[in-house]
Parts: sequence; C-alpha cells; structure tokens
Amino acid sequence: MTTLPAYYATRPGPLHALLLAGSVPLFLGALLSDVAYGQTYQIQWANFASWLIAGALVFSGFALLFALVNLLRARRKSGRPAAYFLLLLAAWVLGLVNAFQHAKDAYAMMPAGLVLSVIVTLLALVAAWIGLSDLRSGDAK
Repeated sequence: MTTLPAYYATRPGPLHALLLAGSVPLFLGALLSDVAYGQTYQIQWANFASWLIAGALVFSGFALLFALVNLLRARRKSGRPAAYFLLLLAAWVLGLVNAFQHAKDAYAMMPAGLVLSVIVTLLALVAAWIGLSDLRSGDAK
C-alpha cells in the first residue's frame, strides 16, 4: 500500500536545476569580487561584481519562474515548495537591490554592497539547497 505525500511536487527538471545551480556561483563570485575590491580598491573588481550580479539575477529570475510554477502545481501550499519560492524571491529582490547598490560609484558602494552580497549569497545557497533536495515526502516504501 502506498501512502500519499503531504504535498506533491516534483524535483526540479534539468533546466530548472541548471538555472538554480548557476545562480549560486555567480552570487558567490560577486561576493569574492567585493572582498577583493575592499582589499585592493581596484575599480575592475567592482565592475566584475556588477556583471556577476547581473548574470545571477538572470539565472535566478528564470529559476524563480520555475519555482512559481512548481508552487502552483503543489497540491498543498505549505512546506518546502513555499519556503523554496520565498527564499529564492528574497534572494532575487535583495540581489536587485545589490545591483542598484553596485551601480553607484565604486567607492560609494562599500560597505553596503559587500553586506548585501553576503546576505544574497547565503540566501541563494539555502534556496539552492532546498530546491535541489528531494521535494517528495512520504514516498512509498
């Protein structure tokens, strides 16, 4: 006899997983570029961070669309699909704020740009952890 899961949501498909997993190293690269700029004050590190954030926003934006569809297809609106969607949404919104912060003059973006990069990287990492983990609960044994 099989048991019904508390909610039903499939694992992310290959494109969804690729987009989700691709956003984490881009946000991490932006964080490392901010750290390098904070230590060297070479303007190019700030430019690298801006481009990496823009790329991460594209990747995580498309992953957010997939997460929304996954949330709408879940039978119950609670649990991991909702948490995953909300974490990814928070990462994307704060990433957009971070992009606006990095659009300032290179010297003016610090230290707020670095703090936002740390927060966004952690949010993206946790969202990817939840999103790429097994989203089924109560599978038949």
